[in-house]
Amino acid sequence: MTQPTNERQELRVLIVDDEPLARDNLRLALADLQGITVVAECADGPSAISAIDRFAPDLVLLDVQMPGIDGFGVIERVGVSNMPTVVLVTAFDAHALRAFQVHALDYILKPFDDARLREVIERVREHHRDRRDGKRARQLAALLKSWNEREPADADDPGAAPAERSYMSRLTVRTDDRIRFVACVDVDFFHADGNYITVHSKGESHRLRLAIGALVEGLDPRRFVRIHRSTIVNLDRVKEVQPWFGGDYVAIMATGDKLRVSRARASALLKPTL
Repeated sequence: MTQPTNERQELRVLIVDDEPLARDNLRLALADLQGITVVAECADGPSAISAIDRFAPDLVLLDVQMPGIDGFGVIERVGVSNMPTVVLVTAFDAHALRAFQVHALDYILKPFDDARLREVIERVREHHRDRRDGKRARQLAALLKSWNEREPADADDPGAAPAERSYMSRLTVRTDDRIRFVACVDVDFFHADGNYITVHSKGESHRLRLAIGALVEGLDPRRFVRIHRSTIVNLDRVKEVQPWFGGDYVAIMATGDKLRVSRARASALLKPTL
């Protein structure tokens, strides 16, 4: 009788992310997939390097941006020829995403949806044999070379066709040890305080550990506009805009909240929407 192939499809996964909520999200989403075993979770680069050596996972879900040794530093320390299959996890870094796509390394955008994770895992399964012929090592080496030689955003070719991309449809928040989902269309506005974001939606507020720059990259610019260095609004929830002192404005939200609009960012809010 033919032996089942499930054993060959088992994936031993290491999760590496400095955000506890991000690790929770990945672990819970992976729990719904068959043939996945999470062997360890790491919150920083040094522990990830140790775990890779100790557990020899088949797949590393590796956060790009971490304090100290980041995701690329982990790859460099371990060595591209010794790395397991890597799926990079990023909070909307356009340069990194371009490098991942060019070199066919898969990636996950934070926050992610379950469909995207399933797609990535299936692709990992299909290409897992590539490591036997050194293909993955060559891809990682090319990725590191591209990352280290990347140019700033204003040096990009203005004539290059923009890469197709999708934007986040929901946010994952933690409330009283529960994980909840907030649809982006239901968000009134976001307010940043350092590396934290307060999400205001339907009379409730939720706190996320995420930089506002990363959040901007993930939101649909047709719906969301940054009106101040610390504030992003849902255009559909802006009731009116009134002049204020010094050339600034005040956005009156449907909730009644009054939000300052800096003069430098007013044009993005006031321009007609198609």
